[in-house]
Amino acid sequence: MRIAILSGGLNAERDVSLRSGRRVAEALRFEIPKAEIFELDLNADFLDSLSSDSFDVVIPLIHGVIGEDATLRSMLELKGIPYIGSSAQSSARAFDKGISAGLVPTGSAPQFVVFPQSFFREMGAPRILKSVISGIGLPLIVKPINGGSAFGVRLCASVDQVAPALVDAFGYGDRVMLQSAVIGTELAVTVIEVDGKLQALPPVEVVPISGVYDFDARYTAGATEFFVPARLNSKLIEQVCAYAILVHVTLGLRDISRTDVIVDTDGVIWFLEVNVSPGMTETSLVPQAIDAAGMNVGAVFGSLVTQAISRDH
Repeated sequence: MRIAILSGGLNAERDVSLRSGRRVAEALRFEIPKAEIFELDLNADFLDSLSSDSFDVVIPLIHGVIGEDATLRSMLELKGIPYIGSSAQSSARAFDKGISAGLVPTGSAPQFVVFPQSFFREMGAPRILKSVISGIGLPLIVKPINGGSAFGVRLCASVDQVAPALVDAFGYGDRVMLQSAVIGTELAVTVIEVDGKLQALPPVEVVPISGVYDFDARYTAGATEFFVPARLNSKLIEQVCAYAILVHVTLGLRDISRTDVIVDTDGVIWFLEVNVSPGMTETSLVPQAIDAAGMNVGAVFGSLVTQAISRDH
């Protein structure tokens, strides 16, 4: 069996992707010792080298643009190469935070607006921000509409923080989301699909020391406390797990996803975003959920490899 683990890329999440790739490669070498595991970096020569018989399966662990939108996955589909994860079409839906928030169950996403950078230039940022803040209120979250690893994400508690946050967010993409900030317990819920059965793993509760789960909080050891399973009553945990499965199904996702939510003090579940290629580093959330479920990364990805190879393409 020839398994290609594709990581790296040229966007801001390159280092995270490489770390994810190494983690999965090591786990699979232990789980499937007879398999040939290739760790490949996405570059200009990669697609030219691919053919339908190059590899038995590809595991795309490119985070952010190209890896989690439709780009890479559509190319793999065109070349007829099996791969782990959601299809190009469903990945495109999930990757755009505005689209995914509009498709999840009604009322479960905090109020938001999405603007391209050109709109701010043409209409005047002060006028737009005045309208947005009066409508959404403070605090609010500013984040790029596409992307991951919390790049460009800022919590704004005052009016004077919004404009600098927008400048930062536009550095990672042409469109940004301004969204009402929900206070509560932040959770990440992994859903895996094996043999047609969906399973939500124990929710991971995220408590960043800084108060904001930004890039540093995600990938700096000791910057965030994690509780697995989350410190919620059993009924709420069941509801959160059922919600993550509902998001997975609603968006037409496949194999593995991670849904991020906040549960407020009234027990209401609020959707933040969903990831089709979640991080697999030492501080990432999915491996913690896998461990808490009594599984291991190698066994999970080994099952997904088998599933991807046997899938009709």
